[in-house]
Amino acid sequence: MSQSVGLSEAPAVREIPVRAQDRSRWAFLLPAVFWVLALTIFPLLYALYSSLFSYRFGRRNAFVGLDNYARLFTDENLHNGLWVTFIFVISTVAVEMVLGFSLALLLNREIRGRNVLRAIMILPLFATPVALGYLGITIFYETNGPINVLIRSLGGSSIPWLSNPFWARVAIILVDIWQWTPFVFLVSLAGLQGLPVDLYEAAAVDGAGGWQLFRRITLPLMMPTLWLILLFRLVDAFKVFDIPMSLTLGGPGRATEVYSMFQYRTGMRFFDHGYAAAQGFLLLIIVSVIVSLLFGRIRSLYEEA
Repeated sequence: MSQSVGLSEAPAVREIPVRAQDRSRWAFLLPAVFWVLALTIFPLLYALYSSLFSYRFGRRNAFVGLDNYARLFTDENLHNGLWVTFIFVISTVAVEMVLGFSLALLLNREIRGRNVLRAIMILPLFATPVALGYLGITIFYETNGPINVLIRSLGGSSIPWLSNPFWARVAIILVDIWQWTPFVFLVSLAGLQGLPVDLYEAAAVDGAGGWQLFRRITLPLMMPTLWLILLFRLVDAFKVFDIPMSLTLGGPGRATEVYSMFQYRTGMRFFDHGYAAAQGFLLLIIVSVIVSLLFGRIRSLYEEA
């Protein structure tokens, strides 16, 4: 009897009004909305506004409309920057994808010292690109750099890493591969460890070999992850700036002047901010097209899975 009375006298749980729930929901959303408006939408709109004007030495002059965009089709230096960037992106991303995935396959096996090797593999990710660029100056030093010293000790001749246009491009590509292959390795390794073991055991019972396991099971199951890694690396590689700026300063000549460096010099050295804004939108269009194509491919792979 006393228990029933105690239960009947228990205070009822008060329900929060719907309006109060809506207000609290907006209170949590407002910081994110403010962040997007302040750091994404506003800079984008202001850059579009600036691209319609002529700037000289930091001061806005006359309204020029689409003249800055018309200059994009006739500027040979800009075309050179695009060409250098495409060479850089294709070379680095291709090597990083193949090398990173291969290392992930190797270190996903049961080998001695596997955990130590994994930890060593991801160390370059913690270094800043500028630091690696300055380190590259020492490594690729043409007179007494460690690489050329090793080449001469083997009977070869020194390579003009920083004074020859071809080898200067190779140098910045090698430094980028050094830093970002661990990213591909790390994400690929996480994907490999998430694959179902039952499929491999069943295929091994049926007599499938190593190459058949890789071709029929590992690669098809890893394709969505690999396409996603490719998307991340392509977008990031198109924005490269730190390594060429610190390692070669865009030289010799304009051999390693990537698009972002040319855009930086247009805006910050020549103070032509309107034209620099138009260059930024050209890169945005190029990257958006690539992202749209890759997103369509990734979506189709997940739907098939």
